[in-house]
Amino acid sequence: MCIVDVEKAPKPAAACAAPVMPGMRINTNSERTQVARAGVMEFLLANHPLDCPICDQGGECDLQDQSMLYGYKAGRFLEYKRAVEDKNVGPLVQAIMTRCIHCTRCIRFSDEWCGSPDLGTTGRGKETYVGSYVEKMFLTELSGNMVDLCPVGALTNSPYAFTARPWELRYINSYDVMDPLGPAIMVNTKGAELMRILPRNHDEINEEWIHDRSRHAFDGLKRQRINEPMERGPDGSYRPIAWDDALIKLAGHLNSHNGDEIAGLIGEHVDIEGIVAFRDMMHRLGCENLQYRRSGAKLSPDFRGNYLFNSRVTGVDEADVMLIIGSCLKTEMPVLNARIRRAVNEGLKVFVIGSTETLTYEFEHLGTSPAVLKDIQAGNHPVCKDLEDAEFPMVVVSSHALERDDGHALLDNVHKICDKYGVINPEEQWNGFNVLNKNIGSIGALEVGIPATYDAKADPKLVYLLGADNFRPDDIPEDAYVVYQGTHGDAGANRADLILPGAAYTEKSGTYVNIDGRVLITRLAVTPPGQARNEWEIMRALSEIMGNTLPYDSLTEIRFRIAELAPHLIKYDYIEPYNF
Repeated sequence: MCIVDVEKAPKPAAACAAPVMPGMRINTNSERTQVARAGVMEFLLANHPLDCPICDQGGECDLQDQSMLYGYKAGRFLEYKRAVEDKNVGPLVQAIMTRCIHCTRCIRFSDEWCGSPDLGTTGRGKETYVGSYVEKMFLTELSGNMVDLCPVGALTNSPYAFTARPWELRYINSYDVMDPLGPAIMVNTKGAELMRILPRNHDEINEEWIHDRSRHAFDGLKRQRINEPMERGPDGSYRPIAWDDALIKLAGHLNSHNGDEIAGLIGEHVDIEGIVAFRDMMHRLGCENLQYRRSGAKLSPDFRGNYLFNSRVTGVDEADVMLIIGSCLKTEMPVLNARIRRAVNEGLKVFVIGSTETLTYEFEHLGTSPAVLKDIQAGNHPVCKDLEDAEFPMVVVSSHALERDDGHALLDNVHKICDKYGVINPEEQWNGFNVLNKNIGSIGALEVGIPATYDAKADPKLVYLLGADNFRPDDIPEDAYVVYQGTHGDAGANRADLILPGAAYTEKSGTYVNIDGRVLITRLAVTPPGQARNEWEIMRALSEIMGNTLPYDSLTEIRFRIAELAPHLIKYDYIEPYNF
């Protein structure tokens, strides 16, 4: 479709491949250009099936749009159209290859961006087929992006198939919280139901890609939801209870204990509004026993540089040496991993310490023992030369590694390596020390001063789980009264004596902070199910019944409170600069 008419040229030229010459006169809409474009479209449609009424791509199909603009009103091919057997490329992507026009976008994406060269073409001319030479599924964490790339309906979103048309949907810009990278997304709803999630372009975070978990995890928001308050009966089963009764009962339990007898655990997907309200309420009870994870990483909330990805995501493009400690980025953070793959192709050297599967780019595995860090710190390892010569070195340590018993010692060695090899260089405004947090809720907790663990003086008698499901059951005493406030009937709800229903990230306007320290705000797309409410609203109502009312009644007022604690948390889509 990029054919143009160059004056005095014997035939139309492809604009994408024609060199510009002095004195060139180009007509982009002459009659000869229109005929040539229509001819190209006629060939594209020669074997394309008439599936538009039943094709999920209808209404957002590039081929459909181009044929309307440039194609003939009627086709002249009377031969039978070819048919191709559908491929099974996995559970998330539906491949109807009869519609394929052989643009090879999916092949180039899988090879160049995913690092999984599983797709290719076989045959020539009319017998060309796109697929895998040996039949196999396309198993990559970024497979859903092929659906967005496909200009026709050959690759479609399998879970979304036959559920809605584009013109029936409402589009809400938001951010994803399943990935601590916080990629920009577009949430599609139909009536009161969430239908699908698509990536939104943001060059400083995710560019135009999202992880399959970001794209497909939303359907879990429709299932196993807690939509009304419940309490455990004498026989161990749960029964519904009114909001008033639940809050009065909980207020009585909270007021009957002193602060040292209460503990609070914060979950992986809690917004900062909920964390701040929880923090304020607990502090009014005299409770300092707050943590974002029982087996938490050994991170200090005192300075932001202690727990953020300080080089920022865009720093990957500038770095020349990267040392990864205790993380397999391919599965933990595929979008960031794909960005590193591109940087490796442009000269970045990657060294990995820790157990790892095959990454999608060349790297050197230095071993799995923390002793390697001591060797590097002492200057007795071959990688020391690369770190010394690097202009912009990066060290990436996973919060997984810092959850070990020797997490403090491991982090101390990493800091010494950073000091010795100039990983932090204030003159160049370069901070190459990076912590890779594995969930977005822990970053929000650290932002408002809540540590990973607290020093327990005794076993708590009341445990408040704020969306916390990942905990060791042994950490909660059997005789403790457990309150779970969250969205799903998961491990936390099964252990609870009282359950309060909360709202998910697509059901509220919430503030989050990604691994960069960038402040993100999600938008309300659908209303919470049943009687579920926002976390901070529940805290506000509970505090009033307890006789110690929190001083905010609206979303605006609680954000003023957030600004008192950390002013940078109300500067959205912005990274507050920090000193070195």
